[in-house]
This record gives sequence, structure tokens and C-alpha cells, in this order.
Amino acid sequence: MSPSALRRQVGQLLIAGFDGHQLPVELVTLAREFGLGGVILFARNIADPEQVAEVAFEASRLAPDLPLWVSVDQEGGRVARLQAPFTKWPPMATLGRSGDVRLAERFARALAAELKAVGITLDYTPVLDILTNPKNPVIGDRALAESAEEVARLGAAIVRTLQAEGIAACGKHFPGHGDTSTDSHHELPLVEHPIERLRQVEFVPFRAAIDAQVATIMTAHVLLPALDEERPASLSRRIVQALLREELGYQGVIICDDLEMKAIANEYAVPAAGVLALEAGCDAMLICSGDHDTQAATLEAIVHAVEDDRLRLSRVEDALARQRRAKERFLPAAAPARPRAGKALRDQLGRDEHRAIADEMARFV
Repeated sequence: MSPSALRRQVGQLLIAGFDGHQLPVELVTLAREFGLGGVILFARNIADPEQVAEVAFEASRLAPDLPLWVSVDQEGGRVARLQAPFTKWPPMATLGRSGDVRLAERFARALAAELKAVGITLDYTPVLDILTNPKNPVIGDRALAESAEEVARLGAAIVRTLQAEGIAACGKHFPGHGDTSTDSHHELPLVEHPIERLRQVEFVPFRAAIDAQVATIMTAHVLLPALDEERPASLSRRIVQALLREELGYQGVIICDDLEMKAIANEYAVPAAGVLALEAGCDAMLICSGDHDTQAATLEAIVHAVEDDRLRLSRVEDALARQRRAKERFLPAAAPARPRAGKALRDQLGRDEHRAIADEMARFV
């Protein structure tokens, strides 16, 4: 790959946040110069279903040669960017308490239908962390269950169903965020388990998701001194490449969680962290705040790291190839059709049968 070709494609490694209810001109410019892997929607980007569908449609067309992911955190419970008239889903712990795989499948099918209605193609769910620490401030009832086997069983069912319906799923947060006592949005959590414990407990749901051919897996910003005393998991080759890629045999897209979270940003400049994440084995990275100067600087840092031989070009090419394979699997090759609007769109959201599933789940709150 020539330097100019690298520069035109390197943006495929970035999934970018932005401000407002329309794609800002700075993001469009970024996509034109570097390409762009995807966008992520937060509550600040959502006004109503028609607006979400229009943003998704415009985003999907930003890179004609390879469509963008339009992604969101729509788990249920307290992590749900899409509110009414979308179905309001209870937290995922309800599925664990029900123990009902069919209920998990019905939930995932209904969730996929509403996401597809507005053009969302990648959902950062399911959470595969195991709630082994009830005082965990960031996972809590986002976890499906307190046992590895139950999280694996229900998580794999959600992955299979979402993806059968055309929505790429994301298992998170590898190698496990369930037994932490601090929030990686604010500081770097410490996980002191040895590798034997991780293999017996934390890895179990991820193995099940890999067997279910999960499209993407997201890394955790946690420090595991037994595996790497210096670098957080997201930036550690010993964890991302040696464990997830080689030991667990995962061949899909590895996404680095938001590089602007304090667990990373307190110690690393975002552009430097982006280079380290790629070097560790990640194939895409989230930069969520909407600071387009930081997003551009990170892509420039990756280009310069390749030019200076600090980052192997083959590693970047491998990441780009994994992204392309995943997009060819889930994203239409033809130009996207204009989204539905009005009644045709709203009839797909908050349907009676979807609310009935949510009510059934809520019995286990």
C-alpha cells in the first residue's frame, strides 16, 4: 500500500462521535480525506426516529467504496440511547433472572427490528462481563448474570439472533470488566486475577460469542498485572493479540473502547493511544467526544507511525481487511435506500409485541 493509499483508507479504523443532530461539516471533511469506519450515536445526536434515520442514511453514504457502520449503545436499562417511541427495554440482568433463552432471542429479534428501521447496523451489545462483584459501579445490572455459564448461554443467543436479523453484535468488554470496583470512564480499574482464573471464568462468555461468530468484540480499559504490568488491556499486545486473537482464535473485528475515557486519557495522549491500540491488535477504535481535531490527529499519528516504521504496515492492512470482511457480511453493497418516515417508520417502533416482551422481562427486575 502506497503512502497516499494509506492516507485515504486509514479513517476506516475510526468510529467517530460527533455533536448535534446532523453530521457536522468537520466529520464530512474527515471522511473525504481519510475515509471513515463508522459513527456512533449518543443521546446528544437523537431528536426523533425520522432524524436518526436521516443521519444514518447520510452517514452510510460518506464513503461510497465501503459503507460506514452506524453504531449505538442500545443494551437496555440504563444504557439505552434510543428512548420512546422506541421500546424501553429493562436491564439485561432480567434475562439472567428469567433463565429463558427463548425470551432472550425474542428480545434480540425485536431490538434488531427497531434498529434496522432507523438504519443502525452495529449495536454494542451484549455485555459479556460477569457480575462477580455486586458493588461494580459500571457493570451492575448491565450484566446478564453472575455465573459465567449463564452469561455465555444468553449472550450467545443474543449474538446469534441479532446477527441473523442483520445487525452486527459486539461482545464486551474483553478480557472482563465484571470484577472491578472503579469506573474506567473516570480512572483505570485494576483486575488482579491470574490467567488461570480468567480462562475458567471471564473468558467463558467470550468463547461462546466467538463460537456464535460475533462480528466484533470490544476491549476493556482495565489493568491486569498478571498479564501486563504496564499497559491497559486495550493497549496490550499480550492481551489483545496473544489471548483474544491467538489463544481464543477470534478472527472478527476487535474494537478498542473510547480512547478518551480517563482510564486511557489520564496516561496517554489520544493519538499515541490510537497507535498503541492498533499495535496491540485492535482493528478499530472509538473516539467519541466529537472533537474532530483529536480524531484527525489520531489518524495522522497512525500514518506517521507507519512512515517511521514504528507501526507495521501489515498490521494496518490486516485491520482494514478484517473491517472489510465484516462490512461485506452485514452492510449492503448497493446504495442504501431512503429511510422510511412518518407512520411507515413509527409503526416499526414500540410495537405491541415488543412492549409485551419488555413487560415479560420486567417481571424479573
